[in-house]
Amino acid sequence: MRLVVTFALLTAAAFAASSVEPSSAQIDDIIQKFAAKEAEFAKARGNYTYRQTARIQEVDDGGSVHGRYEIVSDIVFTPEGRRIERVVHAPVSTLQVILLTPEDEQDLRDVQPFVLTTNEIPNYYVRYLGRETLDEISCYSFAVKPKKMEQGKRYFEGIVWVDDKDLQIVKSYGRGIGLLKRNSDNQFPKFETYREQIDGKYWFPTYTAANDTLNFKDMSQRIKMTVKYEDYKQFKSDVQIKYDTEEPAKTPPGTGTPATPAPPKKP
Repeated sequence: MRLVVTFALLTAAAFAASSVEPSSAQIDDIIQKFAAKEAEFAKARGNYTYRQTARIQEVDDGGSVHGRYEIVSDIVFTPEGRRIERVVHAPVSTLQVILLTPEDEQDLRDVQPFVLTTNEIPNYYVRYLGRETLDEISCYSFAVKPKKMEQGKRYFEGIVWVDDKDLQIVKSYGRGIGLLKRNSDNQFPKFETYREQIDGKYWFPTYTAANDTLNFKDMSQRIKMTVKYEDYKQFKSDVQIKYDTEEPAKTPPGTGTPATPAPPKKP
């Protein structure tokens, strides 16, 4: 009886200790450390090949799909070691209401698989929100917003969840934003991006999903989007990765980019 009570008390004490909120100084330290880890990850990811499959659907009020866009690309290296994107499958788009813009392509490439590195931290306000548990992973959550925006650049605005052991982003939720041309009717969906551990070290983006309604000036259009990042393989080993001695955290289970309305069709 005493042993059970003691164990329960110790378990409760351990849980309470693990849920203690960090101080302001500790939060600043956490932000700097996870940004440094993100910088390591960004460098390491640059040495991986992978396949990216993006699908976008126009959906009506009843849930039926009446327009589709799909592109499958391999991120590979040339014999000279140059990293390139090679399109392997791109059927003719049947989207009827929306068009993809350069901003959409930039979001797909840079914003949706968001990485917040040491170099990028000065460009963002990062505000601590609290502790949360995602798929049994204990995380710190932070609100992220750009301090200022430059023409031609895209930014992430939303929330990121950082593993409190690995100090890496494991999930992000938000949208891509940026300065647009005057009178531009360009809309962007909210999305969620999930990461999983690859090769037992870094958390790589593996899945992005959006299910949102884009409200244009003269109409609204619901869209669904999925982006899968698969078959990560390390191409070269000139990046030295130092592995921690701690046991890696558990991997969460594997789980718009439309921007502007298409011009009206001529009769």
